[in-house]
Formats: sequence, C-alpha cells, structure tokens
Amino acid sequence: MKDVYKAAVKFHGHSCPGLAIGYRMTLAALDSLHIERAEDEELVAIVQNDACGTDAVQFISGCTFGKGNFIFKDYGKMVYIFYNRNSKKAVRVSRKTEVRQKMNDLSREEMIQKILITPTSEIINCEEIDIQAPKYAELVPTVVCDICGETVMKTRTKDWNDKKICISCFNKTT
Repeated sequence: MKDVYKAAVKFHGHSCPGLAIGYRMTLAALDSLHIERAEDEELVAIVQNDACGTDAVQFISGCTFGKGNFIFKDYGKMVYIFYNRNSKKAVRVSRKTEVRQKMNDLSREEMIQKILITPTSEIINCEEIDIQAPKYAELVPTVVCDICGETVMKTRTKDWNDKKICISCFNKTT
C-alpha cells in the first residue's frame, strides 16, 4: 500500500489529505468491483470534483481523459462512481461526512496519516448502484478552424458567418 501511495504522490506532486482520501476511495471501489487497474476502457470512473483526489483516481484506476473512461461532472462533491464494463456493476464511493468533521483539528500530516491507516469502513461509504453503462469514447473527425487554422474536433466547432470555427475563436468574435 505504501509504495502505491508514494507513486501516486509522485504523480500528483505532493502528499495531501485530498490525494490520500482519493487513494483510499479508489482502492475501496476497485476492491468492491473485484477489478484491478484498467488496461483499456473496461473500467470507467465518473468523478464529481476536480480536486486532488481525482489524480489518485486516474493514477490508481488507469481511467484517463485520453482513453475516454474518466468522466468529470462538476458537482463539487467528494464522490466517485466506478463502472466495470465486464461485470456491468457500478459502485459509488464517498467520504463519510463525520470523518472530515472529526479531522478538522488535526494537522495536515496527521490528517493524511489518519486517512491512510483508518479501516476503510470507518472513513468511506461504498455502495453498489445501478447506472446506465457510460458510452465509449467517441472518435470524431478533426477539422481546421477557418480563423486560427488550428485543428479541432468537429464536434467542438461553431458555425459563424458561414465558417466553422473553434470555440476559442468563437468566444473572441462574439
């Protein structure tokens, strides 16, 4: 466990409570789903925040934006949903609210250590849920923006004055 957390710290850049809880939540989910790190798209992670813990999700689970099996929902919650495409099972993991409240008086380092050593059932809610299978990553054509000349996914263009333009050029022109 320590070696994997150390590697996650190296990936993230520093050790912090957010990374530690993301690490523990990801391990709990993978254990519950009886799956290891994703090789390809057989595992999907849906994260509800863009904080430190999501780096642990990516590093440990193998779910990434690039493979299309890391989905971000900007809800601001410390909640992750993992879906195993092979078993068609999903789990929802969250940090127990009372745990965060109990740790408010601890130093940063004490909080990290407490998160890393406390039994999973005392700090994390992990429940099997039913969800619709997430879509596979869609491969879309690349086109050239008629203003800046850079390539852009066709699905990310806007029509403007009979031109196909990228979103950043569209935002500058409107």
